[in-house]
Amino acid sequence: MKKAVLFLVLLTVPGALQAFCGFYVAKADTKLFNKASQVAIVRDEQKTVLTMANDYQGSLKEFAIVVPVPTTLQRQQIHVGDKALLDHLDAYSSPRLVEYFDRDPCAPIVMYAPMAAGAMRMDKSEKKDARANSLGVTIEARYTVGEYDIIILSAKQSDGLQTWLVESGYKIPQGAQQILGSYIKQGMHFFVAKVNLTQQARLGYNYLRPLQMAFDSPKFMLPIRLGTLNANGTQELFVYMLTKNGRVESSNYRNAKLPSGMNVPLYVKQEFGPFYKAMFSEQVRKEEMSTVFQEYAWNMSWCDPCAAEPLSNEELRKLGVFWLSKNSDGGAPPVFLTRLHVRYDAAHFPEDLSFQQTSDTENYQARYVLNHPWTGSAQCQAAAAYRKTLNQRNEEEIRNLVTLTGWKGEGVRRKMNLPASNTSTKEDTWWEKLWD
Repeated sequence: MKKAVLFLVLLTVPGALQAFCGFYVAKADTKLFNKASQVAIVRDEQKTVLTMANDYQGSLKEFAIVVPVPTTLQRQQIHVGDKALLDHLDAYSSPRLVEYFDRDPCAPIVMYAPMAAGAMRMDKSEKKDARANSLGVTIEARYTVGEYDIIILSAKQSDGLQTWLVESGYKIPQGAQQILGSYIKQGMHFFVAKVNLTQQARLGYNYLRPLQMAFDSPKFMLPIRLGTLNANGTQELFVYMLTKNGRVESSNYRNAKLPSGMNVPLYVKQEFGPFYKAMFSEQVRKEEMSTVFQEYAWNMSWCDPCAAEPLSNEELRKLGVFWLSKNSDGGAPPVFLTRLHVRYDAAHFPEDLSFQQTSDTENYQARYVLNHPWTGSAQCQAAAAYRKTLNQRNEEEIRNLVTLTGWKGEGVRRKMNLPASNTSTKEDTWWEKLWD
């Protein structure tokens, strides 16, 4: 019997004047993280469009995905998307590094204004349907969409559903039955998809394209529990929320913004990837891996600075932003983007992720700053005062980097080509400096 893997389950500074925007120099995208899944959720009222991608490694004939969904989906509600759209969302909203260059302190001050920018292939035999029915499993629909064979199921009890999945070639991880049962009690249906290799070859793809589904439901959530059962360690989840207005947050887990806007040493420009991974891991540690982190929240009509070109209206429509008409090719799109990043496992995230849209429209980005010192030779009172601040600024950047990442201060100092700290752990006796 052919085996398929139940791989992933996912629903529903003093003396320095700086320009406002700075210069974008690097980004920390999802490629930095192993075992990273990406989900885009378009949501307004009770309408949801879900786009799912993952970094599955292995033979595609072993790949399968089971997704709890709130209702039976019609063929027109399922679509195969374009991975480039999620890559563009990732690049646009990624945490970024920006740099500023201190002005000549002796030069006249000029103020700058901010810049804006615009499955499973099933035989239709009565015998197989009869076996499913005997287990309390109802096959609601079968579709081939792009390179995926898809079936929609409902079930009366978890043991029958698990038996059907096993008999149909799925390797079910230990503990799945209880979680499947909880979804059945909620009246959820199950979206089951497997790659049709013949169809994929005919279409000319050798990778997994994202699956998209559109549905109506009062539930604003993303079920992640089944996906933790056969996971090897922790997983990374990036969720891009697209709404008409207002930031999205988790309603059942703690939310936190990542530290942002902090000055870091100049050498981080060459090590931004390792810096960001260490920084995120340190924040996860401090929050005991029980927090949904916000990496970006911004009205998509502009960005500051832009890590990538904003998505076009056509791209947004392909992601499912249904309130954009096909003729709305000009002007700022009425879309607010929230990017969430979760590192999770079954022990720390025992519940599915539930969300809520807020009225908060404040712009935010995980953003880290390089300040290049002015190196001119001009002499004036302001220049002398400015030069006195540079040592203090270096020490601040060291403290920031240590706090953000947990790295050792002396190692940071060496990379900055600064002398070792003069701080001594020895406590002076009371008389040692009595007559100094």
